[in-house]
Amino acid sequence: MTNFDYKETLVLYSFRRCPYAIRGRMSLYKAGFIIELREVDLKNKPEQMLKASPKGTVPVLILPKGKVIDESLDIMKWALNKNDPDGWLNTDKTKMQFLIERNDNKFKRALDRYKYPNRYPNENCKGARETCTEILNDLNNRLKKHKNILSNTVSMADIALLPFIRQCALVDSEWFYNLHMPRLHDWLQRHLDSTIFKSIMIKSTVWTRGGKSTLIIPEH
Repeated sequence: MTNFDYKETLVLYSFRRCPYAIRGRMSLYKAGFIIELREVDLKNKPEQMLKASPKGTVPVLILPKGKVIDESLDIMKWALNKNDPDGWLNTDKTKMQFLIERNDNKFKRALDRYKYPNRYPNENCKGARETCTEILNDLNNRLKKHKNILSNTVSMADIALLPFIRQCALVDSEWFYNLHMPRLHDWLQRHLDSTIFKSIMIKSTVWTRGGKSTLIIPEH
């Protein structure tokens, strides 16, 4: 843990259901930071967010001195390097990197085409769900060895993957929960029932300049 004034509030532009934003919020919460949550309408992004991060995607974290971090994995690493009370970073770094890269590339690509096939009219999306299933099955097999993906304790890999597995389950919950993957189902439900997940998934109104923000205050 490095020196940082935890009394200072961090500004986070976010979208409640975005998997990238979810994992960013979970890491900030776990690290103990108070978050001024600015919920974004993705069809009408606030000027302040675009000025801070012209690429226009969430999450966007603004530190008290104005530094901007606008990639979810960078936000996770920044927060956990400041304070990692449960050792989310204390895991096999090579395996963690592989799992996150596969999730953010192969799985995310397949998930998008499974969930939104109409967005890809020039592509054959029929195999997308099968690709998702292949990766889900690998995760289920890993979970046969321990409670979480890399060990019995939670790691950054679990939190980085969790929102995307949740999103996949929500596309067709009957299909997902009929998969013979009990370890994966149990893992997902355990994390969805956790205090940290419920705390960062609170509903808030869309933020506008001069309007009220939502504060997320972790339990210390």
